[in-house]
Amino acid sequence: MHAGLDLATGWPQLLAKAELLADSFVTGGHGRRRAGFGDTFWQFRPAREGDHLKEIDWRKTARSDDKFVREHEWQVAQSIQFWVDSSASMQFSSCGESKHVRAACLTLALAILLTNAGERVGTVDGKVSIKSGHQQVHKIAQLLTMEANTDFGIPEIDYFQPNSHVIFASDFFGEIKQIRKAVRVAAELQISGMLLMVLDAKEISFPYTGRTVFESMAGIIRHESQKADSLKSKYQAALLDRKSQLASLAESVGWQFHCHTTNSSPTDALIWLYQALEGRR
Repeated sequence: MHAGLDLATGWPQLLAKAELLADSFVTGGHGRRRAGFGDTFWQFRPAREGDHLKEIDWRKTARSDDKFVREHEWQVAQSIQFWVDSSASMQFSSCGESKHVRAACLTLALAILLTNAGERVGTVDGKVSIKSGHQQVHKIAQLLTMEANTDFGIPEIDYFQPNSHVIFASDFFGEIKQIRKAVRVAAELQISGMLLMVLDAKEISFPYTGRTVFESMAGIIRHESQKADSLKSKYQAALLDRKSQLASLAESVGWQFHCHTTNSSPTDALIWLYQALEGRR
């Protein structure tokens, strides 16, 4: 198990990982066109203090005495709220990144792309209010390195902004009734959203045999089995049922659902998030 990133030193590391992921998305040519926008998908504005050099369009700048930044041209600036589950369950990792680090990196990379496009971002819990600008990314990064002291996470519902978009990133192992409540409260406020389920590969394959002690990350739940492999089919059926419930919940309110594993490409998950959000505009 890999521990959560420390707030004092971890958020710059997380931000750097997210920036690399966002860069791979842009250099891969994803999101450069959107149906109905054609060549007007990009717009240019004068560079401002705080803009990164990599954001400057040097071809446009070469034809002028000023520096220009190329950015997405949406019809109306949108508001997007994020919730990344930071509970103990999300700290699990069988190899490589924990579920929480992967979910946080994906969310932060999307926030980078959105703020570059002039969108307004914030967090569902209200700790980062919805605003535009690159400082929002830093604030979200710092918040994402804070670990909750609960076994499983449930999104807060008191700070939803009506007529906005929300993204919930979690393993969704918490109480399904509470997850349903959060989604339906948001939907009643005309909020569109996405459920991104993030799992570790071993949570899907269940490669355990013989005597095995299963314990929740916070140590609250514990179960010992002498024949762990005998639990595999029942466990996988329960996991499949949870996925089905989440997909049905999302469909019932016009949201979208996607399951991502930490041993798969983060770029693919970022593409899904970006394209799913585009479809909601």
